[in-house]
Amino acid sequence: MTCCCNATVAGLSWPLSTMAARRQTEWHRQVTDCVQHDEEGGHMDVLDTLRNAAIDVAKPPLSALLQPPQAADKPLRLDVRWARHLDEVRQVQRLRHAVFAAEMGAVLQTPLAGHDIDAFDDFCEHLMVCDADKGVVIGTYRLLTPTQALRAGGLYSDQEFDLAPLHAWRPRMVELGRSCVHASHRQGGVILALWGALAEFMQRNQLDAMVGCASIPMQYPGLAHGEGPARVWQQLRQTHLAEPELQVRPRVALPEELASVSTSGMSVEPPALIQGYLRTGAKVLGAPAWDSDFNTADLPIMMRMQDLPSRYMRLFTRRG
Repeated sequence: MTCCCNATVAGLSWPLSTMAARRQTEWHRQVTDCVQHDEEGGHMDVLDTLRNAAIDVAKPPLSALLQPPQAADKPLRLDVRWARHLDEVRQVQRLRHAVFAAEMGAVLQTPLAGHDIDAFDDFCEHLMVCDADKGVVIGTYRLLTPTQALRAGGLYSDQEFDLAPLHAWRPRMVELGRSCVHASHRQGGVILALWGALAEFMQRNQLDAMVGCASIPMQYPGLAHGEGPARVWQQLRQTHLAEPELQVRPRVALPEELASVSTSGMSVEPPALIQGYLRTGAKVLGAPAWDSDFNTADLPIMMRMQDLPSRYMRLFTRRG
């Protein structure tokens, strides 16, 4: 995802971590911002949302159009692609700063005002979703491939967790991070477009797993500071914890007094992004770490492609 690294990612067919390759290779998808709530909890269901989308695959480069809701005055057309040059990476970094710093209050150590920039950006591929009519970036992920992780000296997640149990997975595992969507476009369509591009990337390059830190705010309404993420962890460890051989340990854990927090009484819902990951087969790798810069509890998450239900794989990658 970097525009500053001149080395080709070995063994990866698309995208490549070179400026020239980015100018030559472009993947577009136009998609409508749509959302559907499930009957039980009122939260977005990935499968139902995609079922409502009529996808038309055109000649390469891949292009698809998801039809807009009939009631919409004007459909939101989304352009999904990998950043090809420094200007596009800067657009992504400005969106990240607007969401993480301006909106959520994160304290970012960045060399350029108004941008979220860290040492890993130069080694990453940056996936971006734009409002096709306005040309504005409204959603993003960054992706660190196995080869680039070696060049970077490790994963971002290595700073927060002891990832030794994942050693055997590293040659076939990518790291996802810095995911965000503009506040006015969080109804579902943008994140689904991002996920579709990520799934296709994994399949094209025969990679096996995605790993990353999923953030939980430290403050929940009606709860003491840190009690919200502690409750989320206690709930998810009962239902979505990975097998013991994959479990990792945080380098900076939540305060010890939160370790035994009771889950009785008020139920605490995980953030929507984490709910989406879990619905598509992701596993929690262990207790959350405390990120002091973002003031969040970061939950280690792993999605193995073998765990992705076939119905999601077909829909995300338009196979079958």
